[in-house]
Amino acid sequence: MMGHTSVVGSLLREWRGVRRMSQLDLAMAAEVSPRHLSFVETGRAVPSREMVLILAKALEVPVRDRNAMLTAAGYAPLYRETNLDDPKMADMRHALGLLLRQNEPFLAVALDRRWDIVMCNTPWSRFLALAGGGALEPHRVLAPPRLNLLRLLCGPFRPMVVNWEEVAREVLERAQREAASDRDPARRQILEECLQSVPEEWRRPRADASPRLVITVDLRLGEARGRLFSTITTLGTAQDITLQELHIESFHPADPETESLLRGLALAG
Repeated sequence: MMGHTSVVGSLLREWRGVRRMSQLDLAMAAEVSPRHLSFVETGRAVPSREMVLILAKALEVPVRDRNAMLTAAGYAPLYRETNLDDPKMADMRHALGLLLRQNEPFLAVALDRRWDIVMCNTPWSRFLALAGGGALEPHRVLAPPRLNLLRLLCGPFRPMVVNWEEVAREVLERAQREAASDRDPARRQILEECLQSVPEEWRRPRADASPRLVITVDLRLGEARGRLFSTITTLGTAQDITLQELHIESFHPADPETESLLRGLALAG
């Protein structure tokens, strides 16, 4: 177990660095003794399963990485990972489709941790077709290989976004923050691929720029123009890794003219 605890100790130190927490900060957040935490990190103490989970929660570690911490400490993983196509996920597939439908006639899309499109609603599918990105069947779990939102933004969507540089930089910086502590080489590869097509300075997130609360996407839809803003919805305290890593991005009209435009396009479809 001492070998295991040195590994879990390294993970704790790594996540403290990501969260910019000192050892004392973490000890206070987790309501544990700073001395005991120090012993856990250096491998001098064997953390219980409950202690690993308490520390992971205090560090806001994603559930996928909490499993890695448990394994490193010598315990079985706690969180399952179920494919969305599994029969046991039927209720969640229905709920996901319902959430997307509720956004219509406005656009909404469900994404996984790699920014792949898992499911979309009808307006989003039509928008993709207008951009020349292909056709997707709405309200159904899409089979791999899936289209990737970052690749679409840096490809087919680019001519349709009037303020593309503003939007793309904000989105890519957000993606870089999300991937800062990533152990998924596929996700890093997607991000690296997209960064190859943008100015060099975008590869270094702006240190003085905090994430913007709202960013407007100005669209060119043939002769028409539209202004949208997006919101992101997660599935709360999901205990399944697949569900915990899903999020829904919904696009809302930023002005009455855009609302009329989107409602008109829905009726025309």
